[in-house]
Amino acid sequence: MLIRRPADIKSSEITDPLIYRQRREFIKGAAAISALAALPLRADAATKLSGVKKSTYTVDEVLTPFNDITTYNNFYEFGTDKASPAIQARNFVPRPWTVTVEGMVKRPMTFDIDDLMKWPLEERVYRLRCVEGWSMVIPWTGFPLNEILKRVEPTGSAKFVEFTSLNDPKRMPGQRSPVLDWPYVEGLRLDEAQHPLTLMVVGLYGEVLPNQNGAPLRLAVPWKYGFKSAKSIVRIRLVEKAPISSWMRATPNEYGFFSNVNPDVDHPRWSQSKERRIGEFLKRKTLPFNGYGAQVAAMYAGMDLRKFF
Repeated sequence: MLIRRPADIKSSEITDPLIYRQRREFIKGAAAISALAALPLRADAATKLSGVKKSTYTVDEVLTPFNDITTYNNFYEFGTDKASPAIQARNFVPRPWTVTVEGMVKRPMTFDIDDLMKWPLEERVYRLRCVEGWSMVIPWTGFPLNEILKRVEPTGSAKFVEFTSLNDPKRMPGQRSPVLDWPYVEGLRLDEAQHPLTLMVVGLYGEVLPNQNGAPLRLAVPWKYGFKSAKSIVRIRLVEKAPISSWMRATPNEYGFFSNVNPDVDHPRWSQSKERRIGEFLKRKTLPFNGYGAQVAAMYAGMDLRKFF
């Protein structure tokens, strides 16, 4: 019997940490996945969105299947396992729903989600890059965040935009855990929020946004890591100072305010130089700004992106 010492094992034979974590999550959530298989992935049959136009802000890449997008989620309000949100959010009712926009604006307003759904909608295929090292290509449906901001008219003192998600432990069982300081809070600089790529999402694959993906209203900021795209938003506030996001508050040495996708700045616990697209085995190189550098890099000209991570 040949016993191999650690020094005898080639680095190429060591299981990649992402694969290990995914296998561990699969084993941990096996019962949940089995239960999920018996459930319909769509809440009902009448969820198709109409009048959606194709946007020029899109990437021409193979789409991640609907099943993967809706069953492999980071949404801690419904559990920390990737499979949990699709199960725990199944009975979540995202109606009635309003979004209040306040703070340093000339015209504070409250928008009803059903009114927002009547705004001109467009489909955009965006890359999603998770800080954990996996990625997807998702056909979101929505409208630019700036359509809301123009209506409320930010004052000259407004420099940042703070987003707050719903805080309701009765409806969101994951909030009964102190894994984060609820409610979930995120933020963008005002110019980032006004950028035409910053999308308010109401749909996915041409249908109303599934609960586990942030229904009824979430952000999609494609050049930043996925956790920056707040889900189930109930309040937008324009402020003078940068908000402290939930992940910054929880582990400030690991999560910075900007969180732009940067292959040259590693997370303290893993490299960001490569990523694994869900559904693929081999890794691919991570692109600066997730491949959107031509559109957004000018906003960070002169900044030390290692210091302002």
